Amino acid sequence: MGYYNSNDKKTGKRGYFASSFTGLIAGALLVGVILPGVTDAEPETAVGATTTESVSGVQTTSTVVTSDVTEIVEQTNDAVVGVSNLQMAQQNPFSAPTATDNEAQEAGAGSGVIYKKDGDTAYIVTNNHVVEGAEDVMVTLSDGTELDAEVLGTDVWTDLAVLKVPSKSIETVAEFGDSSVLKAGEPVIAIGNPLGLQFSGSVTTGVISGTERLIPIDVNQDGTEDWQSEVLQTDAAINPGNSGGALINAKGQLIGINSMKIAQAAVEGIGLAIPINTAIPIIADLETEGAVERPSMGVAILDLAEVPAQYRTGQLGLPAEVEGGIVVQSVVEGSGAATAGMEAYDVIVELDGKPVKSILELRQYLYNETEVGDTLEVKAYRGGELMSFELELTESM
Repeated sequence: MGYYNSNDKKTGKRGYFASSFTGLIAGALLVGVILPGVTDAEPETAVGATTTESVSGVQTTSTVVTSDVTEIVEQTNDAVVGVSNLQMAQQNPFSAPTATDNEAQEAGAGSGVIYKKDGDTAYIVTNNHVVEGAEDVMVTLSDGTELDAEVLGTDVWTDLAVLKVPSKSIETVAEFGDSSVLKAGEPVIAIGNPLGLQFSGSVTTGVISGTERLIPIDVNQDGTEDWQSEVLQTDAAINPGNSGGALINAKGQLIGINSMKIAQAAVEGIGLAIPINTAIPIIADLETEGAVERPSMGVAILDLAEVPAQYRTGQLGLPAEVEGGIVVQSVVEGSGAATAGMEAYDVIVELDGKPVKSILELRQYLYNETEVGDTLEVKAYRGGELMSFELELTESM
């Protein structure tokens, strides 16, 4: 889903996380959001104003100002942490050994949100691309305390990951809100670590620009759209390192996990976050199971669009009017598809009465509309004949 920018060995600069989308939206980066602001209202309280006179005779006034934004940040800021991806550096076989050759070094840094504290353990949600490829993960609290973290589970499809750390030094935990009730124009606050831990705890404010946006994702970076991620859109500026940070509503509740931005020359102010209602069930599975349980038909598949025209009418025997579908390349022995009688070169065109024309549509239907154990009605062409199958969905491996 994402990749990190490795450390520059000549300058010693810290790496940070980013990822480019291919497909429908070129140049969208997987970086965390510093999401936009909560209110434009004037400060509610000005406390402790004192007037002094400088040596030059000019009077200055020192005022401590608080507002809705500052109060929310004070309540939630400690729940946002830095997440460092540590990896063994590539060694030059011709260079002399050094004392740090066998030590993991920071390959990139992102953000995370503490969402639960249970006894001696605290749990943190971040992005999958923040910890992807890590040999070790280090969490840095807002006061600078560093904790070794264990990755409990990751999910490439939703770009989420869950970590656990000792809870002794942790007091603040984020409160989940309800992202389903968000409206365009609603004020929000984003907290994260743009450009890594150098700017830890950065706060930005803005509004929700749109809800239920679908963004194409190229999971394996092969130039083909694999998934469509549902996200919240905000007008905040997004920078590398904000990935996994918190998007907070005006009540101080966590309503999104900052994850992406659209990065094109003609685009400004399009930041994206994973809605918390989408994230919660994924977080629960990753915390308890280490992976997300998703249904599987038990087939290896290929988009019909990738099959040359002569093979569609020849080897597959498809009617000329069939322009979209999914070709079964092989069937897993003992799977639901095998039990139902499906075979290689069957061409799937319908699931539960709904047409499917691509692997993306098939995957979106399976993952969003069905569960393990459900019975799936499949229609597929075999040698020019449209056939029906009923198969039981099993857990994907």
